[in-house]
Amino acid sequence: MSSDAAVVIGRFQPFHHGHAALLREALASAARVFVVLGSAHQARSPRHPFSWQERAEMMRLALSTDERQRVEFLPLRDLYDEQLWVRAVMQAVSERLPRAASVRLVGHFKDATSDYLRRFTPWQLQSLPRQHGVDATDLRAALFECAPEQLQATLASWVDVVPASTRDFVQAWAHQPHLARLQAEWAMLRSYRAAWAGAPYAPVFVTVDAVLTAASHVLLIQRGQQPGLGLWALPGGFIEPRETAYQSAVRELAEETGLRLLPDTLRDALQGSAVFDHPDRSQRGRTISHVHHFELGALRELPEVQGQDDARLARWVPIADLPSMEAEFFDDHFRMLARFVPMQTRG
Repeated sequence: MSSDAAVVIGRFQPFHHGHAALLREALASAARVFVVLGSAHQARSPRHPFSWQERAEMMRLALSTDERQRVEFLPLRDLYDEQLWVRAVMQAVSERLPRAASVRLVGHFKDATSDYLRRFTPWQLQSLPRQHGVDATDLRAALFECAPEQLQATLASWVDVVPASTRDFVQAWAHQPHLARLQAEWAMLRSYRAAWAGAPYAPVFVTVDAVLTAASHVLLIQRGQQPGLGLWALPGGFIEPRETAYQSAVRELAEETGLRLLPDTLRDALQGSAVFDHPDRSQRGRTISHVHHFELGALRELPEVQGQDDARLARWVPIADLPSMEAEFFDDHFRMLARFVPMQTRG
């Protein structure tokens, strides 16, 4: 063991033999191992079906009792900003180590998305070749496309690519209500992408969203359609060809919440706007959102709202309640809120 600590970073959705090889190398190279579980505190989706606690348990089950005592799991949320995220990872690890401790980062360069591994200076990077030729994306696809009566056969096909403990865990997990909902969302997304498969160029979608705050509340909707059926979100939608981003945001706000305010009232309430354009922010594909923030001030009474159009529900939510709702938000909408609304996030 040549380092004080080793770090392994991943989403592990689900944990497979390729991940296990990285973890074994980390255990062989350092007395302490930190596993950074990315995309923590998110709502379940076809890309993120397992909570960070479930992923940690999958990994624990594959380790011996001695190995478990040497591994610590660090859940980190997606920040959609590589520099901020790298700093967050390094801070989370350094807080648990003595000053000047040597750290080794164990990873694998799968493709261009793995280039972040080079950003952790002064950690020593140990790059391993691809192990077992397995991809978690393919495992999730097999799980979401199998009928209930095919579950056993699907899991049996994983025998050479995931630990037996992972198969047992997923088998038990699949009997919870999550799987049927995720399969429905997977089918919708597959049809959505197929509709654009014949386009001469990969489509880039432009959307708008509105952050409307008043009297320490924020106006949210509960989605009435896939993807993200039932999740909380900002009022918004696709930009119209003959509208500006601002005009589309105001229109979507009215259409989804029934909010009726004078145009000058909203114009005067506009505090600013921001563009959210991370390539992985939406499961639907490359989606760029223009988000506008409106502040109505300390009203005596919040305006009446009602969910309509694509929204199942519209509700004024106390800003103080938002941190406890983080795992119930669609895509990166919680991060959008955090950009405009100061709040103390958990963990």
